[in-house]
Amino acid sequence: MHVIVNTDNNITLSEDSTAEIVSSVESKLSHFSSHLTRVEVHLSDESAGRSTGDDIRCQLEARPEGKNPELASDNASTVETAVNGAIRKMRHVLDTAFGRADQHKGDSSMGGVEPR
Repeated sequence: MHVIVNTDNNITLSEDSTAEIVSSVESKLSHFSSHLTRVEVHLSDESAGRSTGDDIRCQLEARPEGKNPELASDNASTVETAVNGAIRKMRHVLDTAFGRADQHKGDSSMGGVEPR
């Protein structure tokens, strides 16, 4: 799984900050790494540099092998909070997407509980 970090003109990240974001994405989405070819992190300042609250937007685009991309985003007042929120949402999206892929028609439902 390859992680790419992109920012708009209003956000400047140091190499250390970029490395922290990459590490966070890799560790928190490691459960899905065998399914994903890459994850793109898009960071933008929705208020163009003005401080107006939850104006930092993080959009994650996960690219599963052979499937359409999955998206998740979060807005927050800091880059770190926005990234963590988007990762949390992406974990839910991927759990749902890959969980559904593992379910087959005709399998028993409710974890194997048979009806009476």
